[in-house]
Amino acid sequence: MKDFLGQIIWYIRYHKRFVAFFTCSLGIFAVTFYLYDIPFKAVAYPAFVSFVVLCIFAAADFIRLQRRKKELERMCHMLEELPENYISGDDYLEKEYRKIIENLCFSLREVKNDYSIRYSTLMDYYTVWIHQIKTPISSMYLALSEEDTSLSRRLTLELRKIEQYAEMVLTYLRLESEATDYVIKEYDIDEIISQALKRLSGEFIYRRLALNYEKTEMKVVTDEKWLGFVVEQILTNALKYTKKGGIKIYAWEKGICIEDTGIGIAKEDVPRIFDRGYTGYNGRGNSKSTGIGLYLCKRICGKLGHNIFAESEAGKGTKMYLDLSRRHNTYE
Repeated sequence: MKDFLGQIIWYIRYHKRFVAFFTCSLGIFAVTFYLYDIPFKAVAYPAFVSFVVLCIFAAADFIRLQRRKKELERMCHMLEELPENYISGDDYLEKEYRKIIENLCFSLREVKNDYSIRYSTLMDYYTVWIHQIKTPISSMYLALSEEDTSLSRRLTLELRKIEQYAEMVLTYLRLESEATDYVIKEYDIDEIISQALKRLSGEFIYRRLALNYEKTEMKVVTDEKWLGFVVEQILTNALKYTKKGGIKIYAWEKGICIEDTGIGIAKEDVPRIFDRGYTGYNGRGNSKSTGIGLYLCKRICGKLGHNIFAESEAGKGTKMYLDLSRRHNTYE
């Protein structure tokens, strides 16, 4: 009932000029009848009939406008289909509005097509670039593996970072794509963690950091490749900001936790560490920080139906929690 009254008020406001004109006209007629002393019975019946006819026309117009209003609200979410679905009226203004909408939708389609072509070209370029750069990286890995010196180990670690940054670029572009390559099924989370640790083993050895890894014995419905990227990125951040002590990986109620003994995160920075490009106080002290890694982790977790959040204090290390329960499916 309340909603219906709201619709009536909206209808009256929509015709406020006509209502004002009609009210003024009634006032003029009432004053005229009074001044000329016209009997009430002489005008009561035609006035009543006119009022009934007015109500019928108003009701029909109200229903027509409600249908048109709902149609427009629906079309707001389907802009590209507007020219084909929008039912315009017969009056001149509505026909002109339809022409404007058709032109706008045509321009929108052109812009989207142009963007799609540009994005596809960019994706093709970077995909080829990633595969091409992996060839010299593999050659350098092979050359460095033939000797075991402090310099070769250090160069291997830096080469690993180059490879990781290249993959990060490709991951960023893939996230913006409408196409997906998710393979959603049940995986052993320990296997995903082990693969990430294997890739980062040299960094642990070089930095002389302890690793305390408690097997989780967990199975999770996810995508192995994308979740592996998240785990590796969290571990990379932990290694970057931990100078002494070590890193601990263990299960918690809804997933896994990766805890480090690093420099921690300022309290005011914690809510924003997953924002794109945000580096916080620690990042400003480290010129190598890009503020992209955790942003990608948050986006990927969102698409997989997982969650990621942090607990930290400056100087007291950081705990990164991966909630691997599935709340929704956004990968479809």
